[in-house]
Amino acid sequence: MATGNHVFNPLAAGPRLVRRTVTRQGIAVAALALALLAKGSAWALGAVAGGGAIIVGGALYGVLALGGGIAPAVGALARLVLGLLAKWFVVIATLFIAIAVAKLPPLAVIGGVVVALVVQVLALAGEHRNGNP
Repeated sequence: MATGNHVFNPLAAGPRLVRRTVTRQGIAVAALALALLAKGSAWALGAVAGGGAIIVGGALYGVLALGGGIAPAVGALARLVLGLLAKWFVVIATLFIAIAVAKLPPLAVIGGVVVALVVQVLALAGEHRNGNP
């Protein structure tokens, strides 16, 4: 007898994957920041800024692109495009502010971006490998 706890809800799968990915990215970026703390607080802050840009942008994309439920194709595509544009606007603006305005070490900022993106790819590949969409 099914209790409802094991029923797959495809509308909840996307937001659930976003939450898991953002959590894993946050842990990885925090580990990088702790490692870079030995080089200086500016380096740790740079890693947090770069990784945080990807994390916040990805979370924003998830909310905008996956938050509308079932919709006609035009509306769904519009949400995807809007989410993607918002994500990259946040990422580029944050990277500009971190490097050009706050003068954080560019290598640390880019390192945070790379770590967050690698974890994102691994999280998505891991979910696919486990049979989850």
